Amino acid sequence: MSGIAVIGLGAMGRPIAHNLVQAGHDVVVWNRSDGPAAELVAAGARRAASVAEAMRTPVVFSVLSDDRAVTETFIDSGVLARTPRGTVHVNLATVSAELAGRVGTAHAEHGVGYLAAPVFGRVPVAEAGALNVLAAGEQALLDRVQPYFDVIGSRTWRMGDRPEQANTVKILGNYLIACAIQSLGEAVSVAERAGVDSGQFVELLTSTLFPGPVYSGYGPMIAERRYQPAGFTTELGRKDLHLALGAAAGQGTPLPIGELLRAVFDEAIADGRGADDWAAIAEQQPR
Repeated sequence: MSGIAVIGLGAMGRPIAHNLVQAGHDVVVWNRSDGPAAELVAAGARRAASVAEAMRTPVVFSVLSDDRAVTETFIDSGVLARTPRGTVHVNLATVSAELAGRVGTAHAEHGVGYLAAPVFGRVPVAEAGALNVLAAGEQALLDRVQPYFDVIGSRTWRMGDRPEQANTVKILGNYLIACAIQSLGEAVSVAERAGVDSGQFVELLTSTLFPGPVYSGYGPMIAERRYQPAGFTTELGRKDLHLALGAAAGQGTPLPIGELLRAVFDEAIADGRGADDWAAIAEQQPR
């Protein structure tokens, strides 16, 4: 038994915490709303009354939604000043590289370790404990938390010794998924207008030219126009696209397709698709 806290029990945080409980770890949980925490307490976790209490656990995983949530929870709140020195905070959120560097500096000022470990994998993959973990930071700290990564993921990819390197990789991965969704939507639109069965078209593509989780996962959703329940919303997709554009600008590298996607995401959200799965951007193509 060993102590780990999970802060943020949304769609991804819940299965991550549950798998850690099932693996026999002493898990402390905190969430803004009570429901998810109560479910995990019933499964064997312990509830923290506050973020500060959760941060007294030797290792802390946080799974929050965006830069603002991370900033409010760990920087603006002053919680790091009340966190025991030697604690390791592992941020699993997809945040900007700029924030990762700033948050890492703030943690170091208080003697708190900081690692970035965003993940690839939707909710069913998290439930199966088969995420791909993109980890970066001090190698000794990564070694310390590796047993927890082994519970939640099928493989840990060590991307460098600076946390922002892992966040950059995650942002670029999500950017490429958005590009694939957009190109799939375009191709399906043309195929349908030519009288081709879109389901068969997608099956052909995913069985021959483009096997793999992105095309085989999003292709059928686009062919069937099935965007609920949302595994990853259009709103979150637009957030990550903006992170990719920001990261590219920071490196002085243009992303022409990213600029096109900016308009597509904005149009999809204006059309009321913000809460749909981000595969719904395909609907911006005439079909």
